[in-house]
Amino acid sequence: MIDKKTGQQKVDKRNRKQWKCHTVESTDWNSKENAKMWRKDLADTINATNEQLGIAVHWEHRSFKEQGIDREPTIHIGAVVNALERKGIQTERGNINREIIRSNLLLEQAKEMFMLAKQELHSAQYEKIKNTAVNVKNEVMEMIAKVRERKGRLDLPIVSGKHLRKISDRTALQSADNAEKFITTRKIDSFESLAKFTADKEQRYQELETVHLSKGQKLNRLKELSKMYALYAPIQATYKESKSLKGLAKMRYDKEHKDSLSKYPELKERMQSLLQNGEKITPKQWKAEIQSLQSEYDSIGKEQTKTATELAYAEVISYNKKNLDRELQNESRQHNRQQNKTKRREEEI
Repeated sequence: MIDKKTGQQKVDKRNRKQWKCHTVESTDWNSKENAKMWRKDLADTINATNEQLGIAVHWEHRSFKEQGIDREPTIHIGAVVNALERKGIQTERGNINREIIRSNLLLEQAKEMFMLAKQELHSAQYEKIKNTAVNVKNEVMEMIAKVRERKGRLDLPIVSGKHLRKISDRTALQSADNAEKFITTRKIDSFESLAKFTADKEQRYQELETVHLSKGQKLNRLKELSKMYALYAPIQATYKESKSLKGLAKMRYDKEHKDSLSKYPELKERMQSLLQNGEKITPKQWKAEIQSLQSEYDSIGKEQTKTATELAYAEVISYNKKNLDRELQNESRQHNRQQNKTKRREEEI
């Protein structure tokens, strides 16, 4: 219907339909798959840029869970907290990260102990060694057999030993089967040889601990240098570009990059404070050293965990020897007292 005065289409309200509005997805911003793809593209771009600049920092877009890493990630502590921690001042967020690192180490130790037990359980060679050992007197094996007969499993020390306290899951250490496998596979035939084994492994553990700590400190320093350079490099490039300009061009450039140029003095000072004894800025060399050190650090850590597990077994077995001797002595004294009582009663009659 046309309005004669305005010449426009008139709407008959009586016949007008009631239309409803529906939200329609017109973009793919809410797609989880696309979000993953964009994060990967961003990480690839940053890594490619870092490679060209010689920056030894690698970005990973995947979470630990997506990478199949059974480890809890540390939390972000920020520049202020990081500066306090470098000065030796402990902070709440720093303590949280230290607790996370300790928990991850305990998890790795538990995995190592599980793998050790699993490998030895399926070892055909063990069966051969065990059958041979049956015919040879072994006081350690005899003690384990006595404890098994009396209690079914080994006792854990009331006060955990030096290495036992580092083991989170101690159930495997109480297994008499595991204790026997530990003794036979390491060819321990007496408590004297067990003591020697413990002394040798303790010395090895101390060596590993010293080297592990040293490499960890060097690795952390190189990583800190690389992270600082990743912040410093683009600001330094802006500063150099500003210095190369003159007149109006410099004024315009400095105005456009005011924030970056204002950060340059502080970042330069922080960068210089991390360098030691005239050390040069060598990001490519840092990257190579980080990769090499990380491999060595991880390898030493695994051996350290394995050695700690072996020492924990030795602690449990030694404790059970002393505990069994004490129990047998108590039982002997009780038996003698009972015999004496019986004898006195017979005499009185």
